[in-house]
Amino acid sequence: MNRKTIVDEKPRVAGPAFTSARRLQVHSETLPAVFPVGLLVPEVRQQTPAVGQRATRLDARLHGLGQTPYIDDMVFPGMLHARIKRAGVASARIRSIDTREAEAMPGVMAVITGRDIPVNSFGPSLQDQPVLADERVFHAGDGVAAVAAVSEQIAAQALEKIRVDYERLPAVFDPLEALKDDAPKVHPPAGNVYARKVICKGNVEQGFADSDHLFERQYRTQMVEHVPIETHAAIALWDANGRVTVYSSLGRITLGRTDLARTLRMPVNRIRLVGSVVGGNFGGKNEITQEPVLALLAKKAGRPVKGVYTRTEEFTASTTRHPFIMDYKTGVDRNGRILARKVRLVLDGGAYCSWSETTLGKAAILSSGPYSIEHFHVEALVVYTNKTMTGAMRGFGAPQVCFAYESQMDEIAHALGIDPLEIRLRNAFENGSSSPTGQVLHSVVVRESLLKAARRMGWTEGGQ
Repeated sequence: MNRKTIVDEKPRVAGPAFTSARRLQVHSETLPAVFPVGLLVPEVRQQTPAVGQRATRLDARLHGLGQTPYIDDMVFPGMLHARIKRAGVASARIRSIDTREAEAMPGVMAVITGRDIPVNSFGPSLQDQPVLADERVFHAGDGVAAVAAVSEQIAAQALEKIRVDYERLPAVFDPLEALKDDAPKVHPPAGNVYARKVICKGNVEQGFADSDHLFERQYRTQMVEHVPIETHAAIALWDANGRVTVYSSLGRITLGRTDLARTLRMPVNRIRLVGSVVGGNFGGKNEITQEPVLALLAKKAGRPVKGVYTRTEEFTASTTRHPFIMDYKTGVDRNGRILARKVRLVLDGGAYCSWSETTLGKAAILSSGPYSIEHFHVEALVVYTNKTMTGAMRGFGAPQVCFAYESQMDEIAHALGIDPLEIRLRNAFENGSSSPTGQVLHSVVVRESLLKAARRMGWTEGGQ
């Protein structure tokens, strides 16, 4: 068969009482116990007997009756409301910020800018994100000033009174353009590529040479917002001993407490972060956002301060799922067995790192799919752009690469006239298979899962 190239296509015993002397005698004659007495080893795939059983959520009744208290339901005496002024420009140098007119408004109790933040940077891996932009704006959702007022309406009106003078700078919005040497630098003088991962297994070029068919195609995914029903929300208040309590919808309160301590330049033991009932997270509430701002506003005003994102802010100022650009080249034999696969991933990281390094690593490791491939090579990198920042979202890079490799599996099956289920069964991991990083896999049930799903949905040969 001629070689064919097609382009464009994860136990106490109860008994009578003993005298003290008898107790001592028994104790001295008892042989020491050897631990563990016995090991309870569950049978394979029987470790979760609760699966399939009815389970009652302890919070179900409160949810059903609408009585679950969320951040926006909480009120403290004298509480103020905060709003954050967003830059509205993708890349600019801040010449000046004039807050005098806002501060003079009746009902405005406190105004702060980036210069009021003790340590104006944070991030779960790279501390490249300002709490409030001070000297430079990196994306349109950057906060540049914040107001605390007696009502949300007055706070919103005060934002309009804040004057910001910008010197607009060149911006880059396409990750492939950001890779070029002459592209605008998002965080100068550093380049736009801030993390890279390469995994090699076997000899991918030799695998392509041994293949009967080669398939190549580029796949892309888009930016996705979590859109929780409850937007980001928090309340900050101080006590008379100079300790701050923050009620927040954060999902990772330990990490958030550490970031608060850093940005506020305070000991961790003087910060209390209370995680509230969360009205939707999906990964988007894994790091602080407005919490340091609210804490500083509350300290300046001497009153509790609440901040709740608008839906617009949720889209422009919180993290999103990474857009991926994925180049896949796969070599197969005449029977559809994968011999080699080469992958290049370019992740659009937006303006800040956030959880990009974690997403990058997981995407690279999982980019081969659940398939045994002798020769594999992946290069993955993440770049800055002047766009809404990307971060954690369910799957951490797995859904994007899954879309790519499964799409290509369907294309290969169609080109070779092989049933899409069959081509997956021929290539699926099994016990003893090796992952791209050399991990030997155990208790693998990919084939069984595929066959069970096929039976339940009535899949038949050619019944796509």
